[in-house]
Amino acid sequence: MGSFLGIDTSNYTTSVAIYFLNGNVKQYKKLLPVKKGERGLRQNDAVFNHVKIFPELFNKIKEELTSLPIAVGVSSKPRDEFGSYMPCFVVGTSFAKVISQILNVPCYEFSHQDGHIAAALYSAKRLDLLRQKFLTFHVSGGTTEVLLVSPCKEKIMKKQIVAKTLDINAGQLIDRIGVMLGKNFPAGAELENLAKECDNEFKIRASLKNFDCCLSGAENLCKKMKEDNKSAELIAKFCIDYVATTIEKMCEKLLYEIGQVPLLFAGGVMSNSIIKNRLKNRFNPIFAEPTFSSDNAVGVAVLAAIKAGGYNEC
Repeated sequence: MGSFLGIDTSNYTTSVAIYFLNGNVKQYKKLLPVKKGERGLRQNDAVFNHVKIFPELFNKIKEELTSLPIAVGVSSKPRDEFGSYMPCFVVGTSFAKVISQILNVPCYEFSHQDGHIAAALYSAKRLDLLRQKFLTFHVSGGTTEVLLVSPCKEKIMKKQIVAKTLDINAGQLIDRIGVMLGKNFPAGAELENLAKECDNEFKIRASLKNFDCCLSGAENLCKKMKEDNKSAELIAKFCIDYVATTIEKMCEKLLYEIGQVPLLFAGGVMSNSIIKNRLKNRFNPIFAEPTFSSDNAVGVAVLAAIKAGGYNEC
């Protein structure tokens, strides 16, 4: 059975995946270690850990290969923007090129953002959207952007940034508040569990400038709530509701301006069930399953299959 290998070495996760021609996938991934109380990793630490972890994961994934892969796909940069670069992606790119050279198969480079979009579409069984225009919210610790995606023969997809954060990213906000409340980094899952213990409803006014958002004010409000001895559950719920309200308002304005195009949500923050339920009640969105929302190599494996002509539905 033909297969395609995907590799992604993001700032916090090492991941490898196989996309099979029958549509199935297999993936292995591992979070990079972050010390208790820290809010992230320095790039040199991320690079060091990727180099250590990748051989372990590759040893697992190679057991799933029933034949040599037809091509290798890899995330080589964060986004398809000029100057987009992070050292951690060099690790995955280097391993991918070596593997492709040894096997004498093509190596296709994509952005980490491309991988998120493709993984979400694969998970939702909507890769057909790559033949038309759609809006994608890519919301994570490293990115908070809205992209108008359209078909592009050469690159598979063409992306235009139509909205973005003007300060911190939604995932940064959630992680910072989680760490402030004593949770481990990344703090998304733990903060969500805390928030589920609170039934309070808040009147939140999103901070928007045209279609763009500002989220740093929410961090200051959460810090003030902690100083006022508000419960951790209340603070967690407010933080997540603030993100949900902001995304809701951005959706409203963008859909009014652009028209009723399909709406896709990708990135780790979009695996939050509270935010998902809020958006489902307002719109008709497409979501990835949680395991395909967080950083993963499935998306670039699928894109390698499309690029090599091994996927015919796009």
